[in-house]
Amino acid sequence: MGVCLGAQLIGEALGAKYEHSPEKEIGCFPITFTDEGKSKEMFSHFGTTSVVGHWHIDMPGLTNRSKVIAYSEGCPRQIVEYQEFVYGFQCHMEFNPELINLLMKHSEPELFDDKNNRFIQLPAQLRNNDYVTMNKNLFTFLDKWMNRYLQKKSQ
Repeated sequence: MGVCLGAQLIGEALGAKYEHSPEKEIGCFPITFTDEGKSKEMFSHFGTTSVVGHWHIDMPGLTNRSKVIAYSEGCPRQIVEYQEFVYGFQCHMEFNPELINLLMKHSEPELFDDKNNRFIQLPAQLRNNDYVTMNKNLFTFLDKWMNRYLQKKSQ
């Protein structure tokens, strides 16, 4: 599993060049699960949409075998399944208040140069997001992923 740049690197390693996303996204915005994503039990706890963290302007590339699991209004590739047990998450579900404060401290130009971008939240908004729910969704996904892997390994 790769997150953000990690998702892009997985795609690159499998022969899919990363691309620029249509929109820069910084903050918490919903992702929507595709029919493919909704059909996978590993993502069933997310529902049709889920609010997650974003801090990117690029997105992972696609291979012939990859499947888009989720997208957002600003980025068409938020979660990509490259093959069984290989996922790229452009979105961030690991965000928490401490990490957000560190990112803001080191990213002032990104936050203040693009004030009119509809997918960039202001610092006060970033501090007030609910990170607990997205963290729980990430942990549930990771538990399902590990259980599935262990089941497959024992067969």
